[in-house]
Amino acid sequence: MSMSSQMNKPIGLIAIEKEMARQNADAISSFEAAAPLAVTIAQSLRMTGRLMLLGMGGSHAVGRAVEPLYRSLGIDAVALPLSEQLGQPLPLAGKTILLTSQSGESAEVLRWFAEVGVPSDTFGLTLEGGSTLARTVPSLVGSGGTENAFAATRSLTVSFALHLAVLSTLGEDPAEALAILSTESTPNVDAAVAALSDVSAVVTSGRRMQGVAEAIALGLTELSRIPCFSLEGGQLRHGPMEMLGPKVGVVLFRAKDATSELVARMAVSAREAGSPVVVIDASGEAPLKDTATIAAGVASGMAAIFALLPAAQHFMLGFAGARVADLGTPVRSTKITRDE
Repeated sequence: MSMSSQMNKPIGLIAIEKEMARQNADAISSFEAAAPLAVTIAQSLRMTGRLMLLGMGGSHAVGRAVEPLYRSLGIDAVALPLSEQLGQPLPLAGKTILLTSQSGESAEVLRWFAEVGVPSDTFGLTLEGGSTLARTVPSLVGSGGTENAFAATRSLTVSFALHLAVLSTLGEDPAEALAILSTESTPNVDAAVAALSDVSAVVTSGRRMQGVAEAIALGLTELSRIPCFSLEGGQLRHGPMEMLGPKVGVVLFRAKDATSELVARMAVSAREAGSPVVVIDASGEAPLKDTATIAAGVASGMAAIFALLPAAQHFMLGFAGARVADLGTPVRSTKITRDE
């Protein structure tokens, strides 16, 4: 890239690209450094058999994405927004609790400790080792420090790597996921961005990859400033199909798993409803007719998450960059949300 083109980039975009450039290396370092505490958390999970994943924003999306991975290992895992647990609490007794906050200083985290205290078997997951969260409970701390750019990219990848450390201690083979992290991926997203060039709203959707869909919907909204939200594939079927049409884009997430065919059927239905469709695809199956496909290799489980994320991130930047001149500069939000 020429110096002039770099100088013409929005400052926020430059910050995001810097985070993305280091995310894989930081994720691998995070996985390795997390090993000792991951053993302790795994021991807690084996004892309780139940996991409550609490977070806000992108941190909650991480919890949603790993729910099925813990469940596949026999752990009764449930992800809730921390704000919901504060206002409409589920019982905590007999559960392992994992509080996730990139900064470790969000308003809900501070209120949790002030009102709830520190229940037994509570752990944290954060990027900031000096945060209130990390000082209060034993915490998995991601390498590289706080993410400074607006809209989560590196923080998602690092957070998933910390979960990978726990999952591998519980018996998940991390080799495929680590292999994907060891290779850089810069997919061509031009056709996908062009396919959604005329939409005024976006819905993202998946099945087992629904948590990734939710994380990217948040980033799309934050960066493009147009309505972008997420509905699990079955939920999208039950009524919200009425909103589909040429001005509502659909972004689907598909991996190599038993739900792949359901995602394919949704693509067909969305196109029949008139919506342009993008499929971010790690299923290894043939591209779906009349859709813009971003190929992300062939992977399942956590490996699929690491395969899909960079493709989704590049699409997110392309989509938002076509709509916002000051990409990555928030106008109504802050990186750390300190108010409720």
